[in-house]
Amino acid sequence: MTLTYHSYLKLDQLLNLQEVKSDPAEHDEYLFIVIHQVYELWFKILLQEFEKVCRDFSNNDLYAAMAGFKRARTIMKTMVGQLDILETMTPMSFSSFRDRLETASGFQSWQYRELEFLLGYKRPDMLKYHDEGSPARARLETRLDRRSVVDHFYDFLAARGVTIPDALRTRDVRLPAVADETVQAGILKLYKTQPDLTILFELMTDFDEGLQEWRYRHVKLVERTIGSKRGTGGSLGVEFLKQSLFLPSFPDLWAIRHEL
Repeated sequence: MTLTYHSYLKLDQLLNLQEVKSDPAEHDEYLFIVIHQVYELWFKILLQEFEKVCRDFSNNDLYAAMAGFKRARTIMKTMVGQLDILETMTPMSFSSFRDRLETASGFQSWQYRELEFLLGYKRPDMLKYHDEGSPARARLETRLDRRSVVDHFYDFLAARGVTIPDALRTRDVRLPAVADETVQAGILKLYKTQPDLTILFELMTDFDEGLQEWRYRHVKLVERTIGSKRGTGGSLGVEFLKQSLFLPSFPDLWAIRHEL
């Protein structure tokens, strides 16, 4: 059978994945489904990109790591832009089908939680929101037990002469990444002596800023849509989302901004 655009992208399957629950179908429910399906596809790509960045860091491959962060940063900006589309849906439009979502909630996105773990924001207590023995729980448990992007970043920095304290090297990988003054001093020295590394560090900061912007825009979207209500499926709503609002993935890069 000849490969075509249609068959390569499996368009028959793709374009039939949007099954609305409202009856009669609410116009905006299609938009709601498509936007979130696209987000999950971007999460999939970001997971692949950062898995490669981990390898690039540990292999001391500067330019490959730069390319990875450039792509991740661009994806993040696209994800922020998609919220502009979702915000064309009014609170009343969302209310017209919200009850149909039953126990479904974005809080259950295991890919987003996996991305958080991969970036170093590890919270073992998040496992309880996924059934034991489920594929999602297994993925998250595996990711929780692996080194994060930050841990592999330490490999890269060490290869460039930065002292990485033993406490960071030997810490429980299930714990979240933390800022460290010794690491910051090493990064600051690299900023001032190796201009090519400055490009990488700024790309990392750009991505981090984009992720924080996406969290902020997402929180405000939820807040303007449902206010102080709990999320669908009994999820924790706006107040829970605010806990990680401006949490950086690479705190050492932010801690030294005033010294540059």
